[in-house]
Amino acid sequence: MKALDLKGLEYTVIEWPPPLQVPIQRMIFGGRTVPGLQIDGEKIQGSRAIMRRLDELVPEPRLYPTDPAQRARVVDAERWGDEIFQPIGRELIWAAMVRSPGAMVSYGEHSKIRLPAPAVKAVAPVVARLASRLNRTNDDVARRDLQALPDQLDKIDGWIEDGTIGDPSHPNAADLQLTSTIRLMLTLADVRPLIEGRPCAAIAKTLFPNADGEMPAGSLRQ
Repeated sequence: MKALDLKGLEYTVIEWPPPLQVPIQRMIFGGRTVPGLQIDGEKIQGSRAIMRRLDELVPEPRLYPTDPAQRARVVDAERWGDEIFQPIGRELIWAAMVRSPGAMVSYGEHSKIRLPAPAVKAVAPVVARLASRLNRTNDDVARRDLQALPDQLDKIDGWIEDGTIGDPSHPNAADLQLTSTIRLMLTLADVRPLIEGRPCAAIAKTLFPNADGEMPAGSLRQ
């Protein structure tokens, strides 16, 4: 969505309630994950494929640099963000949601799927357990993720320092891939102290100033 906004393209958002996105996405796009994009019948699945296609359709502002060396650095950071870092965000949020299912109400504050809070709270424990299994997460996985997170944040801050990412006036594909996950992590009270004060936290809040959700402290076992 942020990439579409940067390109000045109009779009309609369709949401699937978790964990129903898995069978629905498979039926429409052939794979289980979101996001998916349809453009005049063309179907594109996955954030990296979508951002490449958007650069083809609307070249400016560019999500990938034209300089080969700079582009290679952005592509490497984007790939790492998609394959390594983003799954950690999902593992942490769903492991925490199992312990604090009531927090699911706050994460749907601006959702198009308007359900009464009591109804969300009623189904939240079941949804959280199913989603945690789909994402292969639990307390042990989340604990390992938290132990690894400082080094991973150092890596991201290193990319900001060397200029691979971090220009808020001209964010690239790696900026969007990495900082969207960081912004999600900042909604977890148990994770926030590891991130706040870092350069990557500032960039995440600049690019994504508004984020629904608040996961209370104690939802993750340290």
